[in-house]
Formats: sequence, C-alpha cells, structure tokens
Amino acid sequence: MDKDFLPLDLYSASQVRELDKYAIEELRIPGICLMERAGSACFDILKSRWPKAERIAVLCGIGNNAGDGYVLARLAHLAGYHTIVLQVGDTKKLKCDARTAFESMLKVDLMPLAFTHELFIDIQVDVIVDALFGTGLDREVSGIWREVIEAVNLLRHPVLSIDIPSGLQADTGSVLGVAVRAEATVSFIGLKQGLLTGKGRDYCGELYFNDLQVPKETYKSLKSTVGRLYYDILGCTLLTKRPRAAHKGTFGHVLIIGGDSGMIGAARLAAEAATRVGAGLVSVATRAAHAPLLNLTRPEIMTHGVETAEQLAPLLDKANVVVIGPGLGQSTWARTLFEAVKELKKPIVVDADALNLLAQKPFRFDNSVLTPHPGEAARLLEMSTDDIQANRFAAVQALQERFGGICVLKGAGTLIAAATNDHQIDVCTDGNPGMACGGMGDVLTGVIAGLLAQGIHTLGAVKLGVCLHAKAGDRAAVDGERGLLASDLLPWLRYYANPDLRQDHFDKFRKPDRFREIPYPHGYCHGKFW
Repeated sequence: MDKDFLPLDLYSASQVRELDKYAIEELRIPGICLMERAGSACFDILKSRWPKAERIAVLCGIGNNAGDGYVLARLAHLAGYHTIVLQVGDTKKLKCDARTAFESMLKVDLMPLAFTHELFIDIQVDVIVDALFGTGLDREVSGIWREVIEAVNLLRHPVLSIDIPSGLQADTGSVLGVAVRAEATVSFIGLKQGLLTGKGRDYCGELYFNDLQVPKETYKSLKSTVGRLYYDILGCTLLTKRPRAAHKGTFGHVLIIGGDSGMIGAARLAAEAATRVGAGLVSVATRAAHAPLLNLTRPEIMTHGVETAEQLAPLLDKANVVVIGPGLGQSTWARTLFEAVKELKKPIVVDADALNLLAQKPFRFDNSVLTPHPGEAARLLEMSTDDIQANRFAAVQALQERFGGICVLKGAGTLIAAATNDHQIDVCTDGNPGMACGGMGDVLTGVIAGLLAQGIHTLGAVKLGVCLHAKAGDRAAVDGERGLLASDLLPWLRYYANPDLRQDHFDKFRKPDRFREIPYPHGYCHGKFW
C-alpha cells in the first residue's frame, strides 16, 4: 500500500452505483462479498487509527451503508471490542445484502439497541462509526435522522464515516441541512467527487479509499468525468530541463495590467509570482504615478505608466501572455484598458476586477483563463455565492460554457473546467485555509501567466499552476495557517517550479503512461486534506 496516493479518477454517486452494478452483474462478485470487504476495510482502519480504542458505537440506518456497519460491528465484537449498535429506523425495511449482514451480526449475539438521545448521550465510547446514510441521500436531513447527526457532532467523539459522512451530498460536497463531522472517512469502489471540494473537505476529515478488490476492468466500463490533479505528475511532465543555450526571450514575456489607487500590491504580487515560476520577462502596465514605486524592491520587474489604450498598445504587442485584473479597479481607466485587450488573440489571464467588468458586459473570451473566486463567479453567472458553493461542479461548468476558454473556480478544492480537457472538470486537493487572505489570487494569476509564457500548453499551464500554487501554500503554512501572507508563497514557488532539484522524488513518475493514472494496489490508500 502506498499511502501517498488516492485515485486520480473521481465519480458521482450514480457512476459509483454503475461500477458497483458492473462488478456484481458482469463480473459475478456477490454483493454481500463487497459488503464484507467494506466492513472489514473500515474495521482495519479503525484499529490502525485508534489503536487504544476499546469501546465503539456503530450507528446504523436502513440502507446498504448500514450493512457495512453491521459487518464492522460483528468483526469488532468478535475481536473483543465492547460494541454497541444503535439502530435508527425500522430493521424490517432492510433489504438484500444489508439484511444478510444484519442477520450475520445477530448470529454472534450482538443485538442492536434502538437509538434514543438519552441512551446515546450516556454511553461511554472511544470511537463512533457512522453508517447512517450512504451516497444516495439527495434531500435535506430531518426528523430523527437530524437529531442523531446533531447528537454525534455535539459529543465530539472521534467519528469514522463509512463511504461518506452522513448528510453530505456525494456529488457536490454540500451539506443537506446537517452532516456528520468525521475525523476519517473510507470511500469505496470509486472516490466520490463531493468529498474533495466545498464543505466536503471539512466534513470527511482524513480520507481513505478502498477499491474492494474489484478488477481493473470494472473501471474501463465507465469513463470518469472528474479528475484529481496530482502535482508530482504534472511537474515532472511539464517542467522539463532548460536548454543551456536559453536566454530570457526563450521563456516569454508577461504583461500585467492593473494596480489602480490603493491596489498597487496586487499587480506587484502577480508580477513577482510570474518571475518566480520562470517567466523570462515581466512587465506591469499601471497608473503613471505608480510605475516608479512598483518595482522599488523588485528591480527585475519592468514598470510602465499607462493612462490610455494608445499607450498600452505597444506593450500588448511585445507580450506573449497578458494578465488583466490584479488591482485594476472599475474606474474609467480600468474599463478603457479592459476594452483594449478584448480582441487580443494571445493568451489572456482574467482575474479580479476584470472579471467584475466582464460580468457587467458579458462576452465569450475563448483565448482566456478566467480565475474567479465564488463571489466573482456569482456575479458572472448572476446568482448568489451560496448557489455557487452549493454545486461548485455545475458552476465551473456553466462558467466555461458561457465565457469560453478555461475556467478556474477558486476555493477549497479548486476546480478547472475546459472544453478540451480529458476530464470535463479537474479538482486540486492541495491547499489550506491559511490561503484565504488578500493577494493569494493575484499570486495564482501570476503563476499561471508565468507558466504560459514559457510555452507550456494552456490547459497544462493552468493545471500545473493551480497545483504549484497550492503546494507552495501548504509548504508556507508549515509554521501555521493563521497569519499566512500571499508573499510567503513566493520562495516556495521557485522551489516547486524546479523539480530537477528533487530528482529522486520525481524519477518514479517519469514514464508517460503514468500521466493519466496512478495504479494503486487492492486495498486502501489515503490522503490528508487540511
């Protein structure tokens, strides 16, 4: 087992049901066999994660998720754990494999107790196992079910969720009224896409995956539409060794447009980020009064005072990649410069106030990379931020379809949508809450532009840029997330932009056939998201 890896292909709940169906009907693997493997895998993780635990409570509903819980409870009971099974819902409604698992549990003299709030609050346990709801939940949690989940969260005992934290929507990562806050979650057959973005990252805790030993041909029966980005593969594939005869022109010229009054720092951060990932030349077009100030402590950045579209034109001609938005504002000056770049045919990275200007006068920007945060995305799609966050996958797809180019929806589990992508959407699982601070998006914009300038194809530069930025953020947060500054990422951008400095780490990923898929062994693997 290699614990560095989780699968790269992600699935919706309905797709996982299709995979499960294929394994059972086409490959003739009995459903109860898969259920036994799931319960056993969860019990193994419980033992390894909480080795001193002696008393466990297993909360079971009335679906197949409960069946996994019954298997775990039976195994724990036979292994000598003090095991309490708390039943929510009528066991007469159990069907097929879940009923078989329930009856097997009864045969070892482990009897469930009907859940009551008083009983649950009084029990003394080391770990709670959440086997209430599986991935089929699609409505808001209410009634006794809500009471149970609220009680679980109130007790603050460690929770292991089976397949998905109960109450979390598997496709979107949104909370259906209330959801279990797990310390660890074990996902089966196919890794659910909702666990890796939005609120899913908070609620699933440490994420484990187990393929339940289904043959590889199972996954060939269905194409995944969502992929998980993996920086090590992207870095070693796209950041190739530089030729000895290279010069600054070899690695492109980035032009950044922005830095209106009070926001000069945004343009500066984007510019330095572009230099730190290897752009050959970086220029900033800003207010005439700001130009002498912007590069005082970073003389490698060229600055130009620009007040009109005519003054901007020669700078646009010289640049390989144009960035517009960092500190741009929404003044007449900003609108003038924004209009000047709309007809460009070269790559354009559109961020910050340029996105707000685009929202006011929408048009397709097919050669662009749009990098909105949820608030900007809401303005672009004329909806609320809550609507964006409720289904981030649908939002990023809608943005790409409406505005063209490539769209990056920033946030916990940043998403990338492109019409030419192998997957329809990719998700980055690196990054941390310390990155929720001013200027972080400006740094990302500069990173993407700097990679584009070096000749990396657009989609590759965007994927790599998002991952490189997130990795730098994680490294910069080693000393603590609170108080992290966007500028703290800059030295780590240089580090992650040079995989040849970490040759031993990257050698195992050099083969091209590993770009799309990392084979993982039968069994479980896991990743930490915080």
